[in-house]
This record gives sequence, structure tokens and C-alpha cells, in this order.
Amino acid sequence: MDWIDFAIIVAKGGILVNAMLIAAAYMVLAERKIAAWIQNRIGPNRVGPWGLFQSFADVFKLYLKEDVVPAAADYRFHALAPVISIAVAITVYAVIPWSDAVEIGGRMISLTMAPDMNVALLVILAMTSVGVYGVALAGWSSNNKYSLMGGLRSSAQMISYELSMGLSIIGVVMIAGSLNLVDIIRGQSAGAWNVFYQPIAFIIFLVTALAETNRAPFDLPEAEPELVGGYHTEYSGMKFGLLYLAEYANMLASSAIMATLFLGGWDIIPFLDDATILGLEPGSLPLVLLQHGAFVGKSLLLVFVFIWIRWSLPRFRYDQLMNLGWKILLPLSLANIAVTGTVMLLLNR
Repeated sequence: MDWIDFAIIVAKGGILVNAMLIAAAYMVLAERKIAAWIQNRIGPNRVGPWGLFQSFADVFKLYLKEDVVPAAADYRFHALAPVISIAVAITVYAVIPWSDAVEIGGRMISLTMAPDMNVALLVILAMTSVGVYGVALAGWSSNNKYSLMGGLRSSAQMISYELSMGLSIIGVVMIAGSLNLVDIIRGQSAGAWNVFYQPIAFIIFLVTALAETNRAPFDLPEAEPELVGGYHTEYSGMKFGLLYLAEYANMLASSAIMATLFLGGWDIIPFLDDATILGLEPGSLPLVLLQHGAFVGKSLLLVFVFIWIRWSLPRFRYDQLMNLGWKILLPLSLANIAVTGTVMLLLNR
């Protein structure tokens, strides 16, 4: 690796981290605007034109707030929990294939940090599994019974739904024959997107992604009427800000993963070849930029679905949440694998 390759990697890392932070900030604003629209309210409209700077004002306010740590809390783990949560989200972004590679100056450059990782899907599942430690440590280290209950709820919830999430993507892996996310996207570029072949898996993944990100109607770890604020009750200042930011970063990451696995990734038009339809050379910069825009557009559409669901459905009871995960989604995931294998066997694929 020469210094140019190293500089490209550093630049891509800086772009991804900053883009993630800015996107998460504006997703908070989008949530507030969409919630206001659904509830026939106005929403933020004072800070900047149309309230566009409201999220930055919120971040500035969090920076200025005092970092209060309870006397009985474990300070080390209390500080470590938000770092784990945001670090896991950033790591997942590194393996998501945001665009195809384009040749510039004799070098193939892609926005993805690790475009040729053959086990990228396993890395994503591993990182989402590690993410539970951030929430569990936040609840335990606060030495607050409400925070501890929120952390325990989150641990049980995330572990339960991770099983169905992992099983739901096996059908996609069987069709693509690879764990490489780029290969999965290219397998969809020549034909139909996987959502047409795996509609049940797409619905299961969407539901489990809501549960994994602790989004309503699965926000039991922070149910205000029951747990005050849940696992982040004893957090303030930027520690709370990092936990809050991690939720939105994980929501965008989940949307990007769904776009990759089920909606063709950067493929613009299903069933058709993008380069032929648009009259552009495969791998050319204009085509790659259009494909990158399509990928981001699909991800943002799924983010809108996340927000829409939150402000439309009431919260589950905890027994309903666990019954849905173990008695409905898990059997459906197993049945989907069996049906996919049977169909592939009959079609000799």
C-alpha cells in the first residue's frame, strides 16, 4: 500500500464519519418535522430557514450542559457505554457498499471502506450483536433500578430479534451464493431485486430492525410511563447525545442494509440494465454518481418508513413483544428458509 492508497482510505473514513454525523443530525430534524406533519403541527421553524439549524442548536446545547454522573454509578462503564454504541454504528458504515467502484487516475475507487470483504454480512451481524453491550452497560452502570430494567429489557429484546434477523437473510444469501454485499447487489442488477423473491424475509427484517434499534412500537427499553427514561435515565450532556445519535445512526445503517439486501443497492431500475437504459458507460463517473444517489434515496425512503411507523403505532406490551419475536417471526424465518431451499432445488439453481 503506497501513500496515495493510505490517503484515499483516510479520506473515505473522514467522509463516512462526517456524513453519518450530519445525516443523523438531520434525521432528528426530519423526525420532528414528519411527526408534526402527521399530528397536524408545525414543528421546528425558528432556528435558521425552515428550522434547518435546529439540530445543530440542540447539539450545541448538549455540549454546554453539565455532565452529571450519579455518585453511586460506575464512572468508567458509565462513560464507556455511549462510546460503544456510537462506535458500533460507525463500524457498520465501513462495510456498507454505498456505491460501485469508479476508475479515477488508473485506480478503482469506491466510497466503501472494504468493498471486497467476503464476510461483510457476518461483520454486520457481529457488530449489531456487540451493540447490545452499550445499552446493557448504560443501564447497569447507572445504578438506577429504572435504568437497569431498561438495560435488561433491551438485552432480551435485541438478542431475541437478532435470531430472526439473522435467519431472514439466509434466503438472500442462498440466492446470491455469497456473503459479499457487493456480490449480492450485482446479483440483483441483472434481474429482479430480492424483495420480489423474498417478500416475507424483507418484512421480517424490517420488523426486527425496528426492534434492534429500539424504535417504537418496540421502544420498551425506554418506555417513559414505566421506566422514566429507561437505560439513559441517568445520562446528560453529550453522553446522552451520543446514545441518542447512535439510535439514528443505527436506523440509517439498517435502512442501507435493507436497501442492499432487498432493493438492489445502487441498482436504479429493476429488471433492466442501468448503463444500457441511461446510455452511460459501465463504471463511468456519471453512472456511479446516479447509482449512489439511488442507493441514498432508497435508504432515506426506508428511514421515512421507520419514522412513519413510530408515529402511527402504539407501543407493545412486553409479553406481546416477546411472543412476536419467538412465536411468529422465528417460525416464519425458518419456514422461509425451507421454502427458498425447496424452490431452488426444484429449479436446479
